Amino acid sequence: SNPVRLRDLIRQIRSAKTAAEERAVVQKECAYIRDSFRDEDNTWRCRNVAKLLYVSLLGYPAHFGQLECLKLIASTRFTDKRIGYLGAMLLLDERQDIHVLITNSLKNDLNHSNQYIAGLALCALGSICSPEMSRDLGGEVEKLMKSSNPYLKKKAVLCAVRIIRKVPEQFDVFQNSVRSLLSEKNHGVLLSAITLITEMCEQNNQALQVFRKVLVPNLVRILKNLIISGYSPEHDVSGISDPFLQVRLLRLMRVLGRNDIEASEIMNDILAQVSTNTENTKNVGNAILYETVLTIMDIKSESGLRV
Repeated sequence: SNPVRLRDLIRQIRSAKTAAEERAVVQKECAYIRDSFRDEDNTWRCRNVAKLLYVSLLGYPAHFGQLECLKLIASTRFTDKRIGYLGAMLLLDERQDIHVLITNSLKNDLNHSNQYIAGLALCALGSICSPEMSRDLGGEVEKLMKSSNPYLKKKAVLCAVRIIRKVPEQFDVFQNSVRSLLSEKNHGVLLSAITLITEMCEQNNQALQVFRKVLVPNLVRILKNLIISGYSPEHDVSGISDPFLQVRLLRLMRVLGRNDIEASEIMNDILAQVSTNTENTKNVGNAILYETVLTIMDIKSESGLRV
């Protein structure tokens, strides 16, 4: 017989009057799902894993679905892969044997011609990658950072943030690609690139030295363009041009300018501009002013700014 649909299971669980009744519904369904996994039932695997994920969100054990997630990931259908990767992100722990199995699937999907399948793989890798996976797949992620597709580029950069957290020495792999991203027109890609550079500088002293030498004038230029660019409906929040990007830029400047007189010198003018030109009657403006003040106090800024 056809298994219960996810929405019907949710309805049954929600209509349970007591915790004991809810447990009974969940246990009965989990027993059914276990049996169908044992019978290698491919037809309903996707639906069963989806129900299992809902059950795990309610706090019930669902680890017995880990291998089924890997089977879904290995499927050629997008709908299967989507649930499989979601399951991997929710159910996989850092158990070595399973990670070896998923690494091959990830490698194939990162090179897939369908951007949405490659996107799923990047999301999953950015969520569950271990140091071993970081080393094995860093090169694939770096390749996607050079893609001409902003959708993939942005996801690849955010995935690289996770890899750098796990293995800071991987800085070498991404160093050149991330620098070239600073000339991006797409704000989403630019925002994620600034986030990655900040992460690299905080995790790796060598990265800090390298970026301090070459990036500061670039960052000043980007921030200046944001301030004088005028109204852009796409990125405007309460009359301020992309405050999220401004805040990220100010944070990165803070990291680069700390204890460095030369870098701080280059930043002085733009920090003065931001502090005088940002409107302080709205919360958005205050968020930027707050970051500006923190940056001014943290770098070797000139005394006039500190007043």
